[in-house]
Amino acid sequence: MLSLPLSIVGALGFILITGHSLNILSMIGIIMLMGVVTKNAILMVDYTNTLRRQGMSKDDALRTACPIRLRPILMTTVSTILGMMPIALSTGEGAEIRAPMAICIIGGLLTSTLLTLVVVPVVYSLVDDFQNALARFFKSATAQSVPESPASH
Repeated sequence: MLSLPLSIVGALGFILITGHSLNILSMIGIIMLMGVVTKNAILMVDYTNTLRRQGMSKDDALRTACPIRLRPILMTTVSTILGMMPIALSTGEGAEIRAPMAICIIGGLLTSTLLTLVVVPVVYSLVDDFQNALARFFKSATAQSVPESPASH
């Protein structure tokens, strides 16, 4: 879910840069973008979790999963961007209505892919460290015996 804001920044930024309007089709493009971006992050996190279940440490799993999942993520991103290019660059009748949708998708994919490849592994590591710290805290808190009060006798 972390990659969704990263994609929206790119989508809206590209709309602003190109001077197009935010209309219903560009919003549909943002919805489509959400699916692709979420899938990319899930690919990375799921494979990292698979490697960890096989016994790898968190850092080794991240170092292994990111390069291995890079190709499928880039293939999805590049194919979607190339598929949207004719719509974004078209000049025919009605192109001004459809172009913002393609521009949102292209801009969102470019920024989110670049940022997701860096931000998602970092946040995964931070969240895992935080969860481990919480588990240690609650384990130590429950392990300590609470002394009985004199009134309970």
